[in-house]
Amino acid sequence: MAEQSRLRICIVGAGPGGLMCARVLQGYGIEVEVYDADAGVDARDAGGTLDLHADSGQLALADAGLLDAFLAVARPEGQAKTRRDHLGAVLAEYVPAAGDEAAPEIDRGRLRRLLFEHLRPGTVRWGSRLVGVVPLGGGGHRLEFADGETVEADLVIGADGAWSKVRPLVSAAALEHLGVCFLDARYEEVDTRHPELAAMVGAGHLFANDGDGRAVILQRNADGVVRGYLAFRAEPDWQLGAGVDLADRESVRAFLAREFGHWSAALREAALRNDGAYVPRSFQALPAPLTWAHVPGVTLIGDAAHLMAPFGGHGANLALLDGAELAHAVARAAGPGAAGGLAEEVARYEREMFARSGELAVRSNEALVRFFATSDAPDLPPDHEQEHREYLARAEAYLRDRELKGSQIVRS
Repeated sequence: MAEQSRLRICIVGAGPGGLMCARVLQGYGIEVEVYDADAGVDARDAGGTLDLHADSGQLALADAGLLDAFLAVARPEGQAKTRRDHLGAVLAEYVPAAGDEAAPEIDRGRLRRLLFEHLRPGTVRWGSRLVGVVPLGGGGHRLEFADGETVEADLVIGADGAWSKVRPLVSAAALEHLGVCFLDARYEEVDTRHPELAAMVGAGHLFANDGDGRAVILQRNADGVVRGYLAFRAEPDWQLGAGVDLADRESVRAFLAREFGHWSAALREAALRNDGAYVPRSFQALPAPLTWAHVPGVTLIGDAAHLMAPFGGHGANLALLDGAELAHAVARAAGPGAAGGLAEEVARYEREMFARSGELAVRSNEALVRFFATSDAPDLPPDHEQEHREYLARAEAYLRDRELKGSQIVRS
């Protein structure tokens, strides 16, 4: 390998995008270190379920040699979706056909573990909370961690999500609240303890809204779990004006009983009969489309680069593809007969990432606004069959294009 292969590459963030980037880099024989504030891969609740699209997330998994491992644990039946109004009437339903693997589901925690377990031991430095990044000149940077450790890197990859500490090195963009907050709820052993809710959700997802800014979104996870998102238009500090103590489940339930009191009994029960605590969250996004001028020695992937509303499920898919594509770019710069330098290849990755993510971010944010708008006309879902055909067609086009450019990707 060329001298550039000895560069010190540091990834900040061991989410799916960061782990994917590390996995593909290691496939090229390129050394990489990953730093994450979590104490371990299972140290926290990683969140709900993800649908990995054939034209993005699955392409990255194939590059990582993990597509078969993913499909072995994924849930194709989880692609099912139902749209209801707030009184429980079914407005639209989608059931995937047999053999449809255009966007199968996997729990976030399982995906994270799958990627982590296929890295070389010691790749991820858990318990490393980044507090700052200092430019050193010439593209070098010093990473500073809360425990006093410092690390110098030739390439810093910010995979550290919405509140990225790496992002300010390339962009002053700030997160924007999208006007909607929600309470994250969890339902255990749903088929026996919450049978009516289980029947409504089925194998996949349930979306219900009332045309007045409130919604109940439920999703089937693995191991008999359903995750729920009880959403409403509000400012991030809504609990202060509503007089709600977020640490008191009964206080939260009294608020939800008022907000969802006009909903059907079954959907109202979903809001009021969760297992465990309610976790307050809000929908945030970066300005879209977001671009920046390339800064040597640093770049971003995933939510750090293009945080968007989750409508459409593009965030995690783009993070995975970003990670794989950036790894390919680094390998092109480091491989034998490399035509371009590291800065040139990373800048090209960024241009392609901007083009790939910008329109999807705009559409995802607009979809959230429509879903929570005040309207008498129901916001109906897209044609999921057509959507899946498009995923497959774009995947084929992507692979054809890669074949034409295949000489640019050279493994050591």
